[in-house]
Amino acid sequence: MDKKKLLLLIGALIIAVGTAMAARSLLAGGSAPKAEAAQEVPKGPKVLVAQRALPVGTIITADSVAFQLWPKEMVQDAYFIDGEADMNKLMGTVVRYPITAGQPVTQGALVAPGDRGFLAAALGPGMRAVTIPVSAKTGVGGFVFPGDHVDLMLTQTVQDKEGGSPLKATETILRNVRVLATDQSTETTVEEGKTVVRAFRTVTLEVTPKIAEKIAVAQTIGTLSLSLRSLADNQSDLDKAIADGTVKVPTGASKAQEEKFLADAMNRPIDSGSTFVTGGDVSRFQRRSAPNPERTNRSPVAGFSAAPAAPAARPASGYSAPSRPVPVVRVTRGKSTTEEPVGGK
Repeated sequence: MDKKKLLLLIGALIIAVGTAMAARSLLAGGSAPKAEAAQEVPKGPKVLVAQRALPVGTIITADSVAFQLWPKEMVQDAYFIDGEADMNKLMGTVVRYPITAGQPVTQGALVAPGDRGFLAAALGPGMRAVTIPVSAKTGVGGFVFPGDHVDLMLTQTVQDKEGGSPLKATETILRNVRVLATDQSTETTVEEGKTVVRAFRTVTLEVTPKIAEKIAVAQTIGTLSLSLRSLADNQSDLDKAIADGTVKVPTGASKAQEEKFLADAMNRPIDSGSTFVTGGDVSRFQRRSAPNPERTNRSPVAGFSAAPAAPAARPASGYSAPSRPVPVVRVTRGKSTTEEPVGGK
């Protein structure tokens, strides 16, 4: 091998070694920041934080909160710590103060069922709580639980002042009413993983001030009964309300604001478009329409009885009514003919 080729080979080896060392240095320098970044991750316990904005009155569910690592020096005694907090007890509590997304949930920000102020915190803005008496017959046999939505029916009997048959009717006066509590309990009893069905004597409902007045009057008219609604009914009613323009989503609202608006609309009680059934719809022997005391001496129609005719006036003293002609029959026996009164002996 000549001297020139040997120098070129040595130069190529030197360049290759230098390139390898430079590449190794670059790789080593790039991994150093990652190691430093890994060391900067805060070490501390996991605290409960809000997954999204939680306004006042929000009921805590499994998807609304989660545990997240938090710097140890920033952990406070009021925080819920992973491993110490009982999540089963936190489910169903109500937010007392607004909590922003990512903010730790403090113990003072939640109200548990049975605690003072829970019912007031669970009520939506502008809503009221009203309690009505029920029984196993009028309360769906105890299968109504806090958080369910029901329809309210009024059953009454309207008497006829003219002596006719009374009208029996049932009317759905309210729809989509949220149940806040049964008796004095705002929580559902669970034993061995199953919800316990129990009888209750009162039900507390979430309504508007105007509807609260209607319920107070309805209790003096007749008997109130509950009708349990399907979960799918709320969504279908909301779709109809959006389609006909009754519910309008505010323009420019964020996704979270839009979801909150629609959720509030789904929980809103409805006091329009009521339906009713009378006794005539159930049995042909019952009245179909309401009695009308002004209806007198008219031919009877379906469901009405004609008012009895007024009794004839007695003749005044010294006055004798003209006698009506008595019908007679002529009877001929041989050559003699006589007139015999009809009915006479």
